[in-house]
Amino acid sequence: MIRKLVLAISLVITTGHVFADATILPMQERAAVIDRWLTTRVQTVLPELMERADIDMWVIISREYNEDPVIRTMIPATWHSARRRTILLIYNPGDGQSLETLAVARYAVGDMFEKAWDREIHGEQWARLAEVIEERSPRRIGLNFSETFALADGITQSEYRLFHEALDPKLHDRVVSAEKLAIGWLETRTEEEMATYQNIVRIAHEILAEGLSEKVIQPGITTTGDVIWWYRDRIRELKLTTWFHPSVSVDRAAQPEIDMKAAISARHDDEIIMPGDLLHVDFGISYLRLNTDTQQHAYVLKPGESEAPAELREALARGNRLQDILTDQFITGRTGNEILASALTVAKDEGITASIYTHPIGYHGHAAGPTIGLWDQQGGVPGRGDYPLYPNTAHSIELYAETDVESWGKAVRISLEEDAFFDGEKTYYIDGRQKEFLLIPRVAPVQ
Repeated sequence: MIRKLVLAISLVITTGHVFADATILPMQERAAVIDRWLTTRVQTVLPELMERADIDMWVIISREYNEDPVIRTMIPATWHSARRRTILLIYNPGDGQSLETLAVARYAVGDMFEKAWDREIHGEQWARLAEVIEERSPRRIGLNFSETFALADGITQSEYRLFHEALDPKLHDRVVSAEKLAIGWLETRTEEEMATYQNIVRIAHEILAEGLSEKVIQPGITTTGDVIWWYRDRIRELKLTTWFHPSVSVDRAAQPEIDMKAAISARHDDEIIMPGDLLHVDFGISYLRLNTDTQQHAYVLKPGESEAPAELREALARGNRLQDILTDQFITGRTGNEILASALTVAKDEGITASIYTHPIGYHGHAAGPTIGLWDQQGGVPGRGDYPLYPNTAHSIELYAETDVESWGKAVRISLEEDAFFDGEKTYYIDGRQKEFLLIPRVAPVQ
């Protein structure tokens, strides 16, 4: 039995894609998982978030093909958009009672949101919405408008105007921004989701590693553009999607040192990959409504080499150290800007040339929650960086550390990104992190 297990593990390692193929669910099973998670989230996560935000009624309004980012996470898996005008109303009656979840819409919205409007019985939709609200007389009515967070700013001007005109004037002063509630809903992960998130990140890691291997890359022939499109094709072969176009770039001794702005542009160049190159990839997938975001490095071995040069390995170790410095600053209640400032201070004290641009991950790639720096805003990010860190949230630990590599005659930038989870006390990587370079080829020829 142990021998069979070892052989199975070896098969995954050597073939690269067996794990991913075997663990991706058929579409019908994915839909069942998504809908089960939604029910659990509404019943267990949302009541606490509404109490935290001090909002007892949340109204989410969208029209077909112009969906609020939040409503996309609340419709059933078999819906690809809102239908006509879809209005979800969530009411917390308090005193430990269950939430009331209604759809003031032509149709019920899955099993979670009960139909509360019939044109033939209730008349016009806006009038019915106003009636439902007035019957419950909420203290604070949350709508999704926000100057700071795009993901919490889903109501359009026309929908807001029509809502305001329909609502009884005596309730107008009860309408507030649902920004904190919307961000809380989007950023909070459940136990069930996290049990599966590791598998999702593992699939992404497997695809990434396969692309940075001799199966895809033949030095002297393969270009970075070839690898990028291989990733796109591979994602589709696995019946997955991605939320951004992957990028693959090279750094090498003969290449002049460039700043971060130029480095970002260089990710879209088409370079022939050669022995001695340091490759960088930025890659992510979308699966079960959750997203991944990973940056790793590979080294293309020269003849006679069996590992990357010691100076590059040291550079990678400094990148890992910067990751530790950052996650050590994750403390509940700290803002993104406070975390950024503390981490950069420690990095400077340790002599690490650093840049930190970490973001939440989850329902979106650049997701809801505290922004911890941007590559061009290392002094803090007003607004989004002032949002506090909450427990049970996932984050892409994205950053770079520069190290002078004497043999290359310049500084080498190690850009890393790995998805992590903060449980309120500690931070852990959802599926580990890169501590060694991926080598091309994986096993060097015997010299």
